[in-house]
Amino acid sequence: MCATCGCDDAGAVTITGPGQDHHEHDHHDHHDHDHHAHAHAHAHETVVLEQDVLAKNGLLAERNRGWLEARGVCAVNLMSSPGSGKTTLLERTVRELAADLALAVIEGDQETPMDAERLRATGCRTLQINTGSGCHLDADMLARALRTLDPADRTLVFIENVGNLVCPALFDLGEQHRIVLASTTEGEDKPLKYPHMFRGADLVLLTKVDLLPHLRFDTERFAEHLSRVNPRAGVLPVSAVTGEGLDRWHGWLRAALPPRVPGVPAGH
Repeated sequence: MCATCGCDDAGAVTITGPGQDHHEHDHHDHHDHDHHAHAHAHAHETVVLEQDVLAKNGLLAERNRGWLEARGVCAVNLMSSPGSGKTTLLERTVRELAADLALAVIEGDQETPMDAERLRATGCRTLQINTGSGCHLDADMLARALRTLDPADRTLVFIENVGNLVCPALFDLGEQHRIVLASTTEGEDKPLKYPHMFRGADLVLLTKVDLLPHLRFDTERFAEHLSRVNPRAGVLPVSAVTGEGLDRWHGWLRAALPPRVPGVPAGH
């Protein structure tokens, strides 16, 4: 079991694109620990191990960041608890932006290709990463996915992380932006309960606002709680059902795209 986040190393990671067979990879580095040794490790040894794991991931993340910047590609990491509406929002987003933006999706789940198939049905190029029992994506997984996708200049790459408000916050992928989604059905206390996740957000999307008339959710209190944890991140209320807030969301994404790489033709 991984000392950093507790996910099991029994499963293998698979990365699958459209028309591809599953490619299995042994879970690496931070999962290559002896279970028996971990059970008897001293507290200070565990802390050192966690630091080493995160440091190695951080180095790989910096390589990813340089790779993306050199190609003029923008990667956006979408993180939330399960059921917040990430995939539904992403489906509508790629349908409405596909006409004039180059888009790709890296879909992270423990098992099944179901969400990736939903995204592929929109016509968007989508790669599935199944983490097995792993509870988050990491920088090495993203590096392999990016090499497979080979996105063109000014592609907007959405990374839908594994549904989890704890572990994904620990692992920098090398993405340029972190978006945290919180649903109105989850309660307005989430920023206080999961401060590390919300502290790293560049933007917080408050999803399923079409349900507000049927819920006892205080949007002002949610914003206050977020400001205590992360005063720089704004809250954008959205609904993938009614379309509320989506124009502002699309505008934010367009503004996040980098300028064209000098000397690189559009679409290359």
